[in-house]
Amino acid sequence: DRPIDYESARAFFSTSAKHGWAAYLGGCFVVLMRECGVRFETGCRILLDSRVPEGKGVSSSAAIEVATMMGICAAYDIDLPARELAILCQKVENLVVGAPCGIMDQMASACGEEGRLLALLCQPAELLGTVSLPDDLAVWGIDSGIRHAVSGADYGSVRTGAFMGLQILRQITGTPGGAEDPWHGYLANVTPHQWMAWEQDVPRRQRGSEFLEAYGGTADPVTQVEADRAYAVHAPTQHPILEHQRHRVFAELLAAEPTTRRNELLGELMLQSHTSYSLCGLGSGGTDELVAAVDTPRSRHAGLYGAKITGGGSGGTVAILGAPEALSRVQEIAHDYAAQHGHEPYIFHGSSPGAGSFGILRLDPVA
Repeated sequence: DRPIDYESARAFFSTSAKHGWAAYLGGCFVVLMRECGVRFETGCRILLDSRVPEGKGVSSSAAIEVATMMGICAAYDIDLPARELAILCQKVENLVVGAPCGIMDQMASACGEEGRLLALLCQPAELLGTVSLPDDLAVWGIDSGIRHAVSGADYGSVRTGAFMGLQILRQITGTPGGAEDPWHGYLANVTPHQWMAWEQDVPRRQRGSEFLEAYGGTADPVTQVEADRAYAVHAPTQHPILEHQRHRVFAELLAAEPTTRRNELLGELMLQSHTSYSLCGLGSGGTDELVAAVDTPRSRHAGLYGAKITGGGSGGTVAILGAPEALSRVQEIAHDYAAQHGHEPYIFHGSSPGAGSFGILRLDPVA
């Protein structure tokens, strides 16, 4: 007469490596029962047909969760706005799958608009509207062929390191938590000039046992500091602080007068973001190679401005910004990469509406 708890659900789905993917679907039922009080009196069959490439850093897991949650809500007459649906899907991934992902992928899959960038403040999931891409710019993605997963150890340890850094900064500065917290619990609200004043006191790396002895733990609800493990702390702490600033400047530049200089600055911000991810330990040889191929005089002459790794890093796809007529250079980069690695990369281009605006297709069975 009560829903299964998250720990038991996670253990149930993880018993079989072959069928562990089913947690992304079955977890939707668990979360709806626990968070919304939904009771399912009947079961159902689900057919999953996805054309989103897996492990490429293009949110395949979020696409599965959002599509499944949308289908369940339609089948059982559950009314959920797109934003709330995305938040529940993040809980599926955090609490049932066991991957410590943020909210960005689920929000994009549920609330995105075709041909537009989603403006999102992840504190925890605030929609700030959408931004159109100027006519003189285009975006492509090149698949590195290196499989990525936010459930991997790299992503989880970097997230843990960031929360360790937040706790250390609180101690250094005497910044309170709770209702009086000027940062509201988010490193992104630390300003770059504040970080410059304090960063020398944040360790490059720290063993979990040393941190736990000094600080007790972190405020992260989905990761834990392991005593016998060493964590990178400085770079993961710095990344969200400077990345938030880069995003704000990027958005402002998109609205500025279209000039070559503006586009070069946009590209530089992407290159900074990529380098920052690599400093955190979330880079990979293949993605670094693709970004380096964009950051050359030849590519700049062809109209490419910048590139960065996508998703949780450690492989996956590289996003490229350039002039629309630079597609031929993107194809050359993909061709050269294939010659080096024996992997013909898929080139992504364009976007689709999110599930919230796409809606549901109901198929009536024929007698």
